[in-house]
Amino acid sequence: MKAARLNEVGADFVLEEMPVPVPGPGQVLIRIAGAGVCHSDLHITTGEQQGVALPHTLGHENAGWIEAFGPGAEGQGFEVGDAVVVFGGWGCGHCRFCLGGKEQLCNVFLWGGMGPEGGFAEYMVVPSVRELLSADGLDPVTAAPLTDAALTPYSAVKKTLPYLIPGTTAILIGAGGLGQYGVQFLKLLSPATLIVVDTDEHKREHARTLGADITIDPTDPDAAEQIRAVTGEDGAAAVIDFVGIDATMALGASAVGRGGLFVLVGLAGGSFPFSFFSLPSEAAVMTSNWGTRNELEEVLALARSGRLISTIEQHPLEDINEVFARLAAGQIPGRAVLTP
Repeated sequence: MKAARLNEVGADFVLEEMPVPVPGPGQVLIRIAGAGVCHSDLHITTGEQQGVALPHTLGHENAGWIEAFGPGAEGQGFEVGDAVVVFGGWGCGHCRFCLGGKEQLCNVFLWGGMGPEGGFAEYMVVPSVRELLSADGLDPVTAAPLTDAALTPYSAVKKTLPYLIPGTTAILIGAGGLGQYGVQFLKLLSPATLIVVDTDEHKREHARTLGADITIDPTDPDAAEQIRAVTGEDGAAAVIDFVGIDATMALGASAVGRGGLFVLVGLAGGSFPFSFFSLPSEAAVMTSNWGTRNELEEVLALARSGRLISTIEQHPLEDINEVFARLAAGQIPGRAVLTP
């Protein structure tokens, strides 16, 4: 099979011929239909995110068709040829996080594409049938990004829902690949007024088409005043930052209200000083890391209902280096999917 291999940090991917993997006991071999390209992958290629042993096949947003079962994996609700979506947050399967339904919190380097080989290839091995969900009418190419680009914001938005009662305001910072779904989930699941903050006018315009009530350019000198004009003295009940640089985190911290929630999703490495007086009274700060398998099932249900709009570009696997260059330059408005 062909696979796009990252052999060293800072280098281009190299298309290589590799043996088709053979699924072991309990494992499943998937023929890849599409693999989404994520900023996490970009951070690995640049060395900003460390720990992945190279050379390696990245790709953690995957969907395709079952090609073969390993011993003991048959007869568990799937058959060869079934179209499936792959939950990528693999864990050990027996710790308290895995048994509690939060397998993605077990160990990052058990995730598909992080420790095990990922989906930037024609085939990949999935460790268990429990990591598969039926595509059930969804195109597996366009469904691949739902496993992260949609699942991650869905999980983050769900954390804010107890705060977003009628009359409150939510702020979403960063309306790119993940943020486009965050806008939709906030409008589908909450009654809050939604402010979207992004430096790119095209992304702000797209956010408005997806339901954002107000969009703000954070580079405007009066951006903070524009936010306060909407939130009033109460501030925002919830802020979700999909960027995570110092500037966006500082903006979010200044906008969240008393008893509100600031959720950090972006991996850009920013921070802000934290003390009793750096946030309003009893405001909470937390991270949100991917999502659960059950939450992915909910995302797929929304997609099947036709209530999710996905902005997706399809590219052959051979174009992977061009796609990553465009991603680094901020030139992909939604999500790019590689098709082998």
